Amino acid sequence: MSDSRKRLANRYGQTPENAARSKIFGWVAAGGFAVILGAWLWWGAVLETPSQLQYRDVAHTIVSETNVVVNYEVTTAPGTPITCAVQALNASYGIVGWLIVDIQPSDQWTRVFETPLRTSEPAVTGLLYECWLT
Repeated sequence: MSDSRKRLANRYGQTPENAARSKIFGWVAAGGFAVILGAWLWWGAVLETPSQLQYRDVAHTIVSETNVVVNYEVTTAPGTPITCAVQALNASYGIVGWLIVDIQPSDQWTRVFETPLRTSEPAVTGLLYECWLT
C-alpha cells in the first residue's frame, strides 16, 4: 500500500486492525441479540401461561324501543370465570345501553349466551364490547 493510502486509511479508520475489530464487535452484538431473543421467547412460551379467551358476537334482536337482546359466544378454558361488557348503540353509534355480565366457570370450552339489555333510547344494534378473565 502506498504511503498516501496508508495515511488516508489511518485518518478514516479503515486499517486492517479496525476492520477485524468491527467484525468481532458485530459477531458479539449478533450473539447477544440472539441470546436475549431466545430468553424472551422462552420466558413468553414456557413461563407464562397463555390466557385462552376468545369471544365474538353471534346476533342481536331489537325487542322494543327500550330493549335489545345480544347473543354472543365465549370460548375459554374450563373452570375459568370471566366478565363481559355488553352494549347497545343508536344510529349515531352512541352508547344507549350497557351491562357488565359475570359468567360463572363451566366445564365446557365454548358457550353461547343471550343477554337482555335495557336502553335509554331506541337502539339499532346490540353487541359484545369486550370480555376479560376474572
